[in-house]
Amino acid sequence: MSSHLNWMIIRNNNAFLVKKRNIKKPFSKEPNNVTNLNSFRYNGLIHKKSVSVVENPDRKGFTVVYKKAKATHHPAQNSMRRPFKAGARRSLYKVRRLLKKNHYRTDLCKATLRRASAILRSQRPIKAKKPKAAAAKTE
Repeated sequence: MSSHLNWMIIRNNNAFLVKKRNIKKPFSKEPNNVTNLNSFRYNGLIHKKSVSVVENPDRKGFTVVYKKAKATHHPAQNSMRRPFKAGARRSLYKVRRLLKKNHYRTDLCKATLRRASAILRSQRPIKAKKPKAAAAKTE
């Protein structure tokens, strides 16, 4: 089936939707959804090609998970995982190059880089804050 027909079927009712009060656009928890928004562009179930960024289990770097378009009917061979541990700048450069040079969903490039940089930011060690000096008494 086409991705548009699949979207018309699952857009309002599926197991991954997160609907809450006072939220106009519901969120989605499906795999391969970079922004976790319920929209046609970011949906990871309906497209032949989709991209996702997940944290590595050892909390060092991240892994880019993407679908192969040729293996649509073979779910076991469908997704590819590519880990990045080289450091923040080099890893983000490689992800951008992976998406743009291979013409692989270039519309998701910015969202993918944002998700990857957020994961890298969360892995930084927390700096200890210096205690505030007592206010000097002026007499």
